[in-house]
Amino acid sequence: MNQFSLTRARSLAEAARASTTVAGLMARSNNAAASGASVVMAGGVDLLDLLKEGVLAPDGILSLRDIPGLDAVSEDADGLRIGAMTTLATLADHPLSLSRAAMLAQAAAAPASLQIRNVATVGGNLLQRPRCWYFRAKEFHCLKKGGDRCFALEGENQYHAVFDNDLCAMVHPSTIATVLVALGARVSLTDAQGAERKVLLEDFFVSPAQDVLRENDLRSGEILTAVELPWASAPTHCAWLKQGERDSPDWPLADVAVALDLDGEQKCARAVIVLGAAAPVPRRATSAERLLIGQVVGGAAVAKEAGRAALDGAAPFARNRYKLPIFEALIERAITLAVAPTGQASQPNVT
Repeated sequence: MNQFSLTRARSLAEAARASTTVAGLMARSNNAAASGASVVMAGGVDLLDLLKEGVLAPDGILSLRDIPGLDAVSEDADGLRIGAMTTLATLADHPLSLSRAAMLAQAAAAPASLQIRNVATVGGNLLQRPRCWYFRAKEFHCLKKGGDRCFALEGENQYHAVFDNDLCAMVHPSTIATVLVALGARVSLTDAQGAERKVLLEDFFVSPAQDVLRENDLRSGEILTAVELPWASAPTHCAWLKQGERDSPDWPLADVAVALDLDGEQKCARAVIVLGAAAPVPRRATSAERLLIGQVVGGAAVAKEAGRAALDGAAPFARNRYKLPIFEALIERAITLAVAPTGQASQPNVT
């Protein structure tokens, strides 16, 4: 690990003026380890991994920890606002997330270990870079590091994408992103002048087809300050499930978030089904969503049909084909749980 300076920013303006994005710094480097400039640190979990792995070597690190107000969780007439420096542990246990967005609290309690969740932040979790082992190894100069190939396409790809994987086979590493997209979340981005840009989280993520060098629309000179959940788009029936390889604090093989609105006859008026660990960005299962509209979704047959429909467009590799029946089963179960009378908060993960 190279030497770097550590600065504790005292204001958003100071942080925004002095920082560049991690993806931006790596993209402009001609070396295996990106160097120069300062990057922002939230909890530091992903950033320190990149430093230790030798793929990032900034001159400076700018900590957001001392900026007041970035770790607040609050609500008003418009919705729930979650500060970007809120830790996953806080989000998992906060009364507002437990009462207003229970499946988000559930998802926040799932990643890593409790020790890491006490440090890892909401903003950092959404902005973490790919966990693909080829990207993380300095010996492999892959597409995302300015190289000319994705080594996972013909290599070890058992944990990689089963959708939209023809250019880069990464899966998005954030589990809470799956739930937040299903809940219609927006991100708030603030620049050095205090101007705030709000973007639907689903649109904030950037696919490899759009730009292979980055995963989101965060710009240099901007700080992700909050995640907002508007009450206007809040669904009435939700469920989130994940499947891990074993009972461990590791990234899921697959996770699914379902958000439904039902009318007075229990017919589906609106459906959002999001797949995590399936594609380079959280993936909307639009075929399954369309199938549910106008249907009474309490029966097992409809849920099963939606699970099959969600696999439209899948293109698994030989080593990760096992993911498809997992996604199908998780979608079927999540739909069933979402409309169950017991509600979302009491439903366990599948592990």
